[in-house]
Amino acid sequence: MVAPTTIKEHMEVIGSDGVHVGIVDGLEGRDQVKLTKDDADAGGEHHFIPLAWVDHVDESVHLKQSGAEARARWKTH
Repeated sequence: MVAPTTIKEHMEVIGSDGVHVGIVDGLEGRDQVKLTKDDADAGGEHHFIPLAWVDHVDESVHLKQSGAEARARWKTH
């Protein structure tokens, strides 16, 4: 699993297919990545994805799922 400390605010989140999923707003607890609500795909709501979905982090957060799959399964609080 990726260390949560490697995920920083304002990093782009990208699906395994290279599709933009969102922008990191921060971490929620120890196992959720909170995405900004201002992103075009967010619809004005914060969305949360499990840290377990993260494949790796470089200048962006890369997911194990495609962009469409991540958006279909993300959660709102």
